[in-house]
Amino acid sequence: MSAAWQYYRAPFKFMLSDKTLFAPSVWLQVREIGLAEDAPPAPVPMPPDDPLLPKSEGFLIRSMRITGEQPRTRDAGRFLCYVAAQYPRYFVDLTQTFEDYQAKFSSKTRSTIRRKVKRFAEHCGGQIDMRVYRSPEEIEEFFKVARLVSASTYQERLLDAGLPDTEEFRERLTRMAGDGQVRGYILFCHGQPVSYLHCPVKDGVLVYQHLGYDARYSQWSVGTILQWSAFESIFAEQRFRLFDFTEGQSEHKRLFATGSVPCANVYFLRNTVMNRLMVHGQLAFSSLSVASGRLLERFGAKSRVKKLLRFGYRFTTSPNASRRTP
Repeated sequence: MSAAWQYYRAPFKFMLSDKTLFAPSVWLQVREIGLAEDAPPAPVPMPPDDPLLPKSEGFLIRSMRITGEQPRTRDAGRFLCYVAAQYPRYFVDLTQTFEDYQAKFSSKTRSTIRRKVKRFAEHCGGQIDMRVYRSPEEIEEFFKVARLVSASTYQERLLDAGLPDTEEFRERLTRMAGDGQVRGYILFCHGQPVSYLHCPVKDGVLVYQHLGYDARYSQWSVGTILQWSAFESIFAEQRFRLFDFTEGQSEHKRLFATGSVPCANVYFLRNTVMNRLMVHGQLAFSSLSVASGRLLERFGAKSRVKKLLRFGYRFTTSPNASRRTP
């Protein structure tokens, strides 16, 4: 198997909004195409030439470049081609100055961001306390502090996407820091960490890998403030070519990006009855979830239900308020 591939049991997630209800898994050969790779876009995704490994049900290629909209399923020789997601992969061009970058925002958006930054600074004692972590010693501290934030986030509780809490991951971060291949950013308020961002470096590209914020500070837009402050530091370094927002869409990514490339997550699965049932079952469940979301939005309840799924019944109205349970 090519060194670019990984081989593991990959989950097929059946989700309601952000919540995974169940996730059967199958052995797959998996790879991700990063922005640093010079990969030509495919008008029609085709299966790899690599042989299938024992027990493997096929391949998963994440962020495959595509030229346009693809059908969700089609036969591809002995494989079932399943396009699970299609999205713009957003990025920021870091070869410009921070001043030039700011010019891409409308005057209204710049004013809004600066007002949020000023308001939060005043709340936290008069200035923004955003710390950058680069060296092995600094990254050790970043890991400990960022884990405090990550443990409370919905990304970790619902999506299994928090900062990994393992010794292996901590040691890998330290090694990467020794080679200058990682950055950590944490936003504080009165000495308390409220938001973190972890970015490995791949071939001159800074990758948006793990992030999270304390839900008690959501009213302060701490994710936006951290991102803005981090970009000021990133542009000042003048070391990186691109900031890669990776796969998926969000208002946050659209706001900060300077461009995007159309991509898709594509499965090439053995064309068996079980795999077809799994794929079409996920498609049906996804359609039901979308229809439910539209119905909730029609009645003005979508945002409240999403917050309930993410944060549960326990919540606080401000960082200084006591927790209460309805």
